[in-house]
Amino acid sequence: MSTTNRRKFLGKGAAKAAAAATVAGAAAVPVAGQDKAPTKRVIYGKAGKPKTPGLYSPTVAYGNLLFISGVGYHEAGDIKVHTTKVLDQIQQQLEAAGSSMNKVLKCSVFLNDLKDYAAMNEVFRGRFGDEPPVRTTIAAAGGIPGNSLVEIDVIACI
Repeated sequence: MSTTNRRKFLGKGAAKAAAAATVAGAAAVPVAGQDKAPTKRVIYGKAGKPKTPGLYSPTVAYGNLLFISGVGYHEAGDIKVHTTKVLDQIQQQLEAAGSSMNKVLKCSVFLNDLKDYAAMNEVFRGRFGDEPPVRTTIAAAGGIPGNSLVEIDVIACI
């Protein structure tokens, strides 16, 4: 449709608004159901909000995104035990916030020792459904706090 035909079809005011939206990009077009700005919600889980504020929030929701901070396992066990316990805890946090392992978009894995990569992958495989999330895996120089062999954080949708 030519510019002239669009003006006739839309009217002069609508044509200007459409042109402005095109120039501004997709952000100028409102999305159904998103009339107000998203807000940040901190989710504390069963234990509730701590009496003394920590250095970070364990789980934060912003709009339909959910951010879970690094989860480690701080007891005895090999990398498979640690990975299983960490993924179980992440799954609990996701479900408590109204999400699931299948809705994880991004996963960061920090290993105490890169030699544990294959064994960690054995436990990791299939935990996020048929379509695993985007993932970054690195060995943490100097180790992971609390003697955990693995620490994992995720970003998911609700």
